[in-house]
Amino acid sequence: MTTLRQLRYLEAIARHSHFGKAAAECSVSQPALSQQIKELEQRWGLALLERSPKHVSLTAEGVEAVRRARAILSAVSDLEDFARERTGTLSGVLRLGAIPSIAPYLLPAMLTRLAERYSDVDLRLRETVTETLVDELKAGKLDVIVAALPLKSPEIEVRELFIDRFLLAIRDDAGLQPGVTATPSMISEDRLLLMGEGHCLREQVLNYCNIGTSKLSRAMGASSLSTIVQMVANGHGVTLLPEMCIREQAPDSRIRLLRFADPQPSRTVAMAWRKSTPLRDDYMALSQLMLDGWDA
Repeated sequence: MTTLRQLRYLEAIARHSHFGKAAAECSVSQPALSQQIKELEQRWGLALLERSPKHVSLTAEGVEAVRRARAILSAVSDLEDFARERTGTLSGVLRLGAIPSIAPYLLPAMLTRLAERYSDVDLRLRETVTETLVDELKAGKLDVIVAALPLKSPEIEVRELFIDRFLLAIRDDAGLQPGVTATPSMISEDRLLLMGEGHCLREQVLNYCNIGTSKLSRAMGASSLSTIVQMVANGHGVTLLPEMCIREQAPDSRIRLLRFADPQPSRTVAMAWRKSTPLRDDYMALSQLMLDGWDA
């Protein structure tokens, strides 16, 4: 009989295209994971994967099998949500995902409020890029995610939370007069510091500055805003920082922050969950906790 464990293993391989990474995510040894997939292929009489020493990819049958597996895993997650719904608002395990440019600034205060109001919640946090969060949400591996719009998928419901404006961060010895307003012309591609590939904040900054990736003259790839802030403080470039970053952490004294003229560059922070979940009211309550204390 096909097991949910086998479907989870197959789905993880589809996302990572790598046995080792899939095994690590599933907390199982690589040989054990590989054996389970082989048993699945034998049971179904289908070749699901094309294997090579360094890479694994899905066959046409594998693509369709993963699509169906994700639907099953999502339905199982919704069934578990149905059971949780009967135990009260926001109780039991809650799997929350957030992008790295939001998680450190929005979640800590929210988690304090969550513990005070809903003490029965067992929160499990996941921090990664938007594309992975959406995939894991649809597959039932996460219950709810927090990211910046757009979040395009017909399978998820989105609630907009607030607008997060961007400020220009430069080293304080740049010689600018007080009261100067930031403009895109103050940002050159050879000085712009960015998050790594896959981070939506990277794309939002490039779009505002009207800079294509082909114009970037040096390698970028920071995985956290804290790293970028330190690079700016030490004179290695400039960047755009989300306002929530400044609200929650005092800026380095070596950095000067400049606000842009209206319309100011910004992003919309939102929460999302599967449309099929019976826990919509719980997630609406959770989103309100996100908003509590946020003075846009």
